[in-house]
This record gives sequence, C-alpha cells and structure tokens, in this order.
Amino acid sequence: MNESNIILGNLVHSENIRQFLDGSTRSVVRLRSAAIGMGTYEPGWKWSLHAGAQTGKPSANHIGYILSGRMMVRDANGVEKEAGPGDAFEVGPGHDARVLGDEVCKALDFIPILNYS
Repeated sequence: MNESNIILGNLVHSENIRQFLDGSTRSVVRLRSAAIGMGTYEPGWKWSLHAGAQTGKPSANHIGYILSGRMMVRDANGVEKEAGPGDAFEVGPGHDARVLGDEVCKALDFIPILNYS
C-alpha cells in the first residue's frame, strides 16, 4: 500500500502550543517544507517583553500575515511599520513587534524548513 504524500496539521488543535508571559498564545504545525504558526496576541503584547524575555533568544527573520487586529513591527534600524488585516510582512533579525490598540491581534507566521528537498 502506498503511503500518502499529504501532510495535514491543525493550528487550532495543535499539540505544539506555547503560552507567553502575558497569556498570549502561539500554536505551530510542522509540514514538510515549512512550519506555520498562528499567534493570538493580547492587547499590550510586545515581542521583547513577552516572547524574547521568556526564551532568552534574540528575534530571528520573521515572515507574517495579519488576520485581525493591528501590530507595529520595528526593524533592527528602528524603522516602524504598522500592519493590519490582510498585510503580509517580512522583517529581519533583531526586530521587535507590539500589538496596537485594545483588540487582540491574530497573525500567521511562516518558517521555511531549509533542509527540504
């Protein structure tokens, strides 16, 4: 019998869910060529305070897509851009991000798996 070449993951029911210091969450599913994350970031969430402080690691290159809410993304040079629903973005290492306003920000992120062939 042939094994299926389809990989299916569910971000809502993922076994890989991380809770940040402020209660925000991020779930991840790993596919063959990429990992996809879905974050639900509470008002007041800031990467450097609630994720970086928890992991002790600097921010890496990040590819994201905003589903709802708003986020301010700041690159390592201090340049800021506001992202909202429908916006896709990529920012290099050393960045920071924070939720804007009183609405939860829901976003997807995409992490290429480099050893995919």
